[in-house]
Amino acid sequence: MEQSKNTEEFDSTNLLVFLYNYRKPLIILSIAAALISAAVSFMIREKYLSTVVLFPASTSSISKSIMTEDAGGKNDIVAFGEEEQAEQMLQILNSDEIRGSIRGKYDLMKHYRIKSDNKYPITAFNKMWDSNVSYKRTEFMSIRIDVLAFHPDTAALIANDIAELLDGAKNKMQKERAGEALKVIEQEYFEFKEHMQQVDDSLTKIRSYGLQDFETQIEMLSAEYYKAIANGNNSSANKLQEKLDIFSKYGSAYNALTMNAEYERERLILLRSKYEETMVDASQDIPHKFVVNQAYPAEKKEYPIRWLIVVVSTISTFLLTAIGIIGLENYRRIIAANAK
Repeated sequence: MEQSKNTEEFDSTNLLVFLYNYRKPLIILSIAAALISAAVSFMIREKYLSTVVLFPASTSSISKSIMTEDAGGKNDIVAFGEEEQAEQMLQILNSDEIRGSIRGKYDLMKHYRIKSDNKYPITAFNKMWDSNVSYKRTEFMSIRIDVLAFHPDTAALIANDIAELLDGAKNKMQKERAGEALKVIEQEYFEFKEHMQQVDDSLTKIRSYGLQDFETQIEMLSAEYYKAIANGNNSSANKLQEKLDIFSKYGSAYNALTMNAEYERERLILLRSKYEETMVDASQDIPHKFVVNQAYPAEKKEYPIRWLIVVVSTISTFLLTAIGIIGLENYRRIIAANAK
């Protein structure tokens, strides 16, 4: 009879009265939720967080940073990178090559407890990876690598290895591209070098006939020839005529070769410089990052936060229970009103 009276006088706007009237179910269910969530939280495997912080380098080319002049300093090998380099680094960190290398080295399929008979093992692994490994760019244009693992040493080792693999992945991509460019520039350089050798051989042969400075020598020989003719010195005139015939025969070729030789030598020097730069890029490895903080084994777990799980579960249960009781009481009032 008393319970019926309380129901009739129930007003959902009076929260304190409502909570007091239904304190028993609210307290019982909240305590049950706290106990269950506490038990569940202790069943969750603990995870430990390790972090690497690094800056990208401004340039990825040894040849451009060391072997060429750079007045603007954009290719300085010790300069920090900017937004573009940071975005490129993030993309490489998310590559399958790095992910696959870490998976194999640390047997992460076993670490994440992914069964071998799983229908989609790689999909399951990728989901676990994405939930435990993250990369983000900071406001200072640095890159932060966060790794969660079930053992503190494993988390630190994986984080540091990811940073190391970044260099290897980027060097591999650049060396593949530089290798293709090297084939092209190498062929062009050696073909042009052979051409210049032929030019030098031709000039050497022509010079063996005494032709050194065509314009000066032809002018002097012509003057001597006409002087010998005027003096009636036929023997000297005949010798001079032989030299003039040689100059006439090879003069055009000599002029053409000497005029183009200087330009072609400059081109050969440029090709050799490009060849040497490309050969360095295709064969040498350099770091592409500056490590600010290396990862170290965490001293305490990062996840789960048990007290937070218990608090959130208890409050959620309390609120849901209160809402359920309010709904139930309103439903009873509607039924009672319709019955009248």
